[in-house]
Amino acid sequence: MTSGHEAAPIRIDTTRPHPARVYDWWLGGKDNYPVDEELGRKILAADPAVRRGARANRRFMHRATRAVALAGVRQFLDIGTGIPTEPNLHQVAQGVAPKARVVYADNDPIVLRHAEALLRGTPEGVTDYVHADVRDPDTVLSLAAESLDFGQPVSLSLVALTHYLGDAADGDDVHGLLKRYVEALAPGSHLILSQVTADLNAEAVERAAELFRHSGTPFFPRSIGEFSRFFDGLELLGPGVIPVSGWRPDAEDVTAQAEGIVPVYAGVARKP
Repeated sequence: MTSGHEAAPIRIDTTRPHPARVYDWWLGGKDNYPVDEELGRKILAADPAVRRGARANRRFMHRATRAVALAGVRQFLDIGTGIPTEPNLHQVAQGVAPKARVVYADNDPIVLRHAEALLRGTPEGVTDYVHADVRDPDTVLSLAAESLDFGQPVSLSLVALTHYLGDAADGDDVHGLLKRYVEALAPGSHLILSQVTADLNAEAVERAAELFRHSGTPFFPRSIGEFSRFFDGLELLGPGVIPVSGWRPDAEDVTAQAEGIVPVYAGVARKP
């Protein structure tokens, strides 16, 4: 079953790049605009690892979702979904458990439009999508609750999203936001995160971050210590916080690691 909800009027702004559409361009997608491609090319020139990073993030999402589904979780909330790229999270989750219930949330109207057309789940399960911003947890959670039972475990994914959110001093309070979301989850729920870091290639990452900021998109690389704080109070699954391609890698990831470092950390944790 598939459905959808809007929390705001649909208006696609093609005059400014949007991270979801830039990410789509890096992945070789067609659902982006010249302004997104322009920024994507500039960042790729500044940091040639970003395209590898985008692909590594997608593979991590697949592995982490599968691991959580195999652990018995049957509900998934993916915030900052991005433009659908197969296999999508619901295909991975419902491939393990056909009755899995999945809700996608994103603030880009083009993502919602593509979700309406492309996100088709199993007949036994639920695939829902909401147009809402991660910075508005009350709206995200209330709309998601129409399809998810927050009294039961939920897998919460924010893959390649937290580096667009600042700390309290920047006006976002990413730690407060994550705390609000995690507090809404039942014991046995999981948190799946990945985050750009300057630890592994400081000069290139800072050049890329500056290009994002210049385009009007805040960007906040974080150290391993700063990223690890997101999991405070939770039980990290092995192998812990680690560069993204090393989190329970499959053969494709082992091969990709030979291409060079991807400056992204990843981790998955369980709420006790």
